[in-house]
Amino acid sequence: MSQVVIITEAASFQIKEMMKHNGEEGSFLRVAVKGGGCTGLSYGMGFEPDAGEADEELEQFGIKILVDKQDSLILNGTVIDYKQSLMGGGFTIENPNAIASCGCGSSFKTANNAGTPENC
Repeated sequence: MSQVVIITEAASFQIKEMMKHNGEEGSFLRVAVKGGGCTGLSYGMGFEPDAGEADEELEQFGIKILVDKQDSLILNGTVIDYKQSLMGGGFTIENPNAIASCGCGSSFKTANNAGTPENC
């Protein structure tokens, strides 16, 4: 079985900078899936001080990562990267389980989970 979530070195650098800027050093990075978006599911990332009972804990590049066990199947093999361009930078998410996504790229569905689509 592959890693549930893979964070690139570029993404880890940006995440560490965000943790430092927001006073969240030592926190976990939560990677989540929630219902919504025009395709049905959307990604979420944020910082949390503690893990819960339903969390799977990972660590990459010194970043402690939390993924709810229910989200693990949807996220399995997902790569989070950070891209910089002349127009600015941002995180990109490549999920091998997504079979469809919306034009903005932040909403998706999988073969087994269509989520709850919202109007765009």
